[in-house]
Amino acid sequence: MTEPVHLSATEMLGLLRAREISAAELTEAHLRRIDEVNGQVNAVVTLSADRAMDEARRLDDDLARGVWRGPLHGLPIAFKDLTDTVGIRTTYGSRLFAEYVPREDALVVKRARAAGAVTLGKTNTPEFGTGSHTVNEVFGATRNPYDLTRSAGGSSGGAAAALACGMTALADGSDMGGSLRNPASFCNVVGLRPTPGRVPDFSRAAAWFTLGVPGPMARTVADAALLLSVIAGFAPTSPFAIREDGSAFAGPLQPGVEGMRIAWSPDLGGLPVDPRTAEVTARAPAVLTGLGATVEQVELNLSDAEDAFRTYRAWQYAATYGELDDHLVGPNVRWNVEQGRKVTAADLARAERLRTRLFHRMSRFFDTYDLLIAPVSQVPPFPVEDPYVTEIDGTPMPDYLAWMRSAYWISVLHAPAASVPCGFTPEGWPVGVQMIARPFEDLTVLRAAHAFERATRHGERRPPLG
Repeated sequence: MTEPVHLSATEMLGLLRAREISAAELTEAHLRRIDEVNGQVNAVVTLSADRAMDEARRLDDDLARGVWRGPLHGLPIAFKDLTDTVGIRTTYGSRLFAEYVPREDALVVKRARAAGAVTLGKTNTPEFGTGSHTVNEVFGATRNPYDLTRSAGGSSGGAAAALACGMTALADGSDMGGSLRNPASFCNVVGLRPTPGRVPDFSRAAAWFTLGVPGPMARTVADAALLLSVIAGFAPTSPFAIREDGSAFAGPLQPGVEGMRIAWSPDLGGLPVDPRTAEVTARAPAVLTGLGATVEQVELNLSDAEDAFRTYRAWQYAATYGELDDHLVGPNVRWNVEQGRKVTAADLARAERLRTRLFHRMSRFFDTYDLLIAPVSQVPPFPVEDPYVTEIDGTPMPDYLAWMRSAYWISVLHAPAASVPCGFTPEGWPVGVQMIARPFEDLTVLRAAHAFERATRHGERRPPLG
């Protein structure tokens, strides 16, 4: 029998419902797996083992009385170290909060726990989620389980690596410039950036900021949809929360792209792409064509997203972290705050015009196409010692943000986007393909991703760890 930690979350649920495994046994299996492999990858940074076992035993007692707590009953989950968990240390990857223990759960935690999930602990992230490489001064770097010399991506790199290794059944992530999608691509798992407001967030400083969103991560698309069904839904804590609940994502996904018209962009309008990444992602159109879709290569112009993203991001960093001591935060956070302090009203007005123009242009684009597919990241996993990618296919990157454009240009579109396993480079490094739909069409993305996943089965290839 396959080790339970390597089953999909939906398969685990089947065993739990049939009482072929208990929540306590499943939790113990995940804790053993963490003990076996976490020392190699450094993905789980705060473990709550005793509490997890207590939660699992209570769920088993509930089931013995005929009480099924919810759609995640008995499933182990690890939360990103940016996500507040009451009673469990949450550092945000920052020395400033190295011993901080929240007094309240974040909304996604409340909803997952109410649905019966068992909280294992916290997954690693760069300081305040800054950057697509998971390293910080509190816990160090998370390594890629497919090659320990490589980055797991970020900022949800701990979550992606933990999922790939079988250390957690489900994980949450967050995404501003690719922080869900990039690590999913690097670690051969699934990450969904939902339409902003689909999973409401809470901010004390920038409640109207729509570029950053929480979302689900999992080993399969169906598992990601399952978690989304629980954490989605209106909450008054966000001024742009979507009114729909998550029930549309709860049932079995109906795979299929037959009859869809899909646009394929190998470089999102001229971005440099590593040849190894380009070779893997170029296989996706043929797969989708074979599933009955019409796929056309298109020329895009998303360049308006560059200035818009950087301006809004800088403003948000100054608004959110500008009052922290500059000497106590890392260089990436400090640089972003410095950029934000330079933003003027004229800059914000220009960014709003650019984003508005792009929104309307892409709205017309999605009148023609049901889906856009493109590389998630412009590079495969890079050396873990490197702070960021400095060059792509001979093109220098001017700063630590520039190599993420294929992800953060999409963030500006207010659109749902998923990273789905697409294959491997000759070195064995995972590469994901990005699937993007019109705003609010999250289910379209999930169904297409599910069909692609079933046709290719790349996500079933597990990392070569003991």
